[in-house]
Amino acid sequence: MVIIINNIIELLTTKIPLGNWVENLVNFLINNFSGPLNGFSSFIESIVGGVESVLAFSHPLVFIAIFALIAWKLKGKKMAVFVALGLGLVLNLEMWDPLITTLASIITSVLVALVIGIPVGIIKAHNKWVDLITRPILDFMQTIPPFVYLIPALMFFGLGNVSGVIATVVFAIAPPIRLTYLGIQQVDEELEEAGHAFGANWWQILFKIELPGAMPSIMMGINQCIMLSLSMVVIAAMIGAGGLGKPVLRSLNVVDIGLGFEAGLGVVIIAMVLDRMFGRDS
Repeated sequence: MVIIINNIIELLTTKIPLGNWVENLVNFLINNFSGPLNGFSSFIESIVGGVESVLAFSHPLVFIAIFALIAWKLKGKKMAVFVALGLGLVLNLEMWDPLITTLASIITSVLVALVIGIPVGIIKAHNKWVDLITRPILDFMQTIPPFVYLIPALMFFGLGNVSGVIATVVFAIAPPIRLTYLGIQQVDEELEEAGHAFGANWWQILFKIELPGAMPSIMMGINQCIMLSLSMVVIAAMIGAGGLGKPVLRSLNVVDIGLGFEAGLGVVIIAMVLDRMFGRDS
């Protein structure tokens, strides 16, 4: 009995080499899949560069006017005035170029997260096994500190905007998955039964009953995805991502309060603009 207890104590006090296992796995993936990883990195980089080129194509004042017009159509005159004044302040503070880089990274991250997240949420709502498998994974993704995402992104894709986008996607993808799943689960079963009664197939029920009924929840997921992407702006700057996070990080290194406030204000303004335009009512 004493021997068994001693063995148990020795087993419990022996450290599991989890870190070594993870490091070996990462090294294996890098050594054997460097080609696909480089190709994927180039693909993401081309998307970010393309979006940034489109955003930077016109004069800043033209961009502000277009954005204000979109805000007017979506949310009204007050929102248009707020967008014009907020983006005008960013331009005046000479933070326009970092703002464009930040917007390009956010747009790319959100698009990738939604292209993956919404279909996964739909499958999750229709398949119990997928639901069981993804539930602990999503719990893990939403509770782990965001700084941890930077480590594998940096090792797989190196310094730069691509690593920042990948880390942001992993950090922000959980809300679209979960809120799409929740929205479909909350659709009235009687509506689905009526669709089946009229001979609708699975695709017709999905696109004409489930997705329209789940749209408020899906839009909330999109809004949360945008906000989480913005929250990674400064953190992603630690691995070489550009944008407004870069001057914030530089201000911390040199204790430049003014620079940090100006760049931080730019992050706040773009966050408020995107939240009001594509989220809650202003």
